[in-house]
Amino acid sequence: MSLSELSVIARIRDRFPGGRELVDDCGAVPPPLPGQRLLVTTDLMEDGQHFSRAWHPPALLGRKLLAVNLSDLDASGATFLGFTLTLALGRDLAPAWVEAFLDGLAAASHAWSVPVLGGDTVGRASGLGLGITAFGSVARWLRRDTVEADDGIYVDQPLGASLRGLRKLMAGWDPAVPDPDVAAHLDPQPRLGLGPRLAAIPEVHACMDISDGLSRDLANLATASGLSVILAPGLDADAVEGGEDYARCFAAALPQAELERRLGIPLLRVGTAAPAGEAPVLHYDGGSLRPLPDRAFDHFAPAQGSDDRHP
Repeated sequence: MSLSELSVIARIRDRFPGGRELVDDCGAVPPPLPGQRLLVTTDLMEDGQHFSRAWHPPALLGRKLLAVNLSDLDASGATFLGFTLTLALGRDLAPAWVEAFLDGLAAASHAWSVPVLGGDTVGRASGLGLGITAFGSVARWLRRDTVEADDGIYVDQPLGASLRGLRKLMAGWDPAVPDPDVAAHLDPQPRLGLGPRLAAIPEVHACMDISDGLSRDLANLATASGLSVILAPGLDADAVEGGEDYARCFAAALPQAELERRLGIPLLRVGTAAPAGEAPVLHYDGGSLRPLPDRAFDHFAPAQGSDDRHP
């Protein structure tokens, strides 16, 4: 494969579900089913800000790019309709690297049965910019602004592994050496399909995915709903600070045991919704409730590393 706009488009047409339909400047978004709504989400990933080519295998980067976008739709309760793909490819990229990236993205598209609907490819001096806009259809939209007081806040998988994996990679860990934390960072595995199941439970009131980190994502839930969240005890610093875990984080009025029975998976309680207090997120510091600082990554702070904790 030579690296040119036409060769990249040809690869996408050949390998991606829906690729053969890419013959016009516009693509058709499949309509939602009667009684459902169309949802859309967009994420960007920038070389040196969200990932490092020094350690991120291109095929896994392609898979991750799609996974993190579909995770947003799934956490809203949606099923997938398709996506558009935007690529800004630097002249320093080897054609084999681009081919492996597209192969990984195409394999993920087939695995999750989500077709490509269109997009754009441009060149630039160096580096890599990636963008996906994904579309979904939802019968009951799980939003962030519908948490109710006394709701339990739960996640469907442990938190903090991606941050630990990033630290290992920045310290020189060989990504080819198996490690669960490194795998969590390079190839996240959101439980896609859980969102619509949560939306089917009336006592589940709100949901989002953990991408920025628990300290900020709980604050997002609390602020949107005009409440505070009291952090559950026993969570370690990595669980509170780490981003890019892509767990479903949801608020529900049902007891944890009943939720686990209905869903068939273990859950981790991370907080309890309460009337609005001194801050969006509160935690027990000794014997009293104190505001929890926002410990998430700041996109606009001076760069400190070449891989960020969340796209």
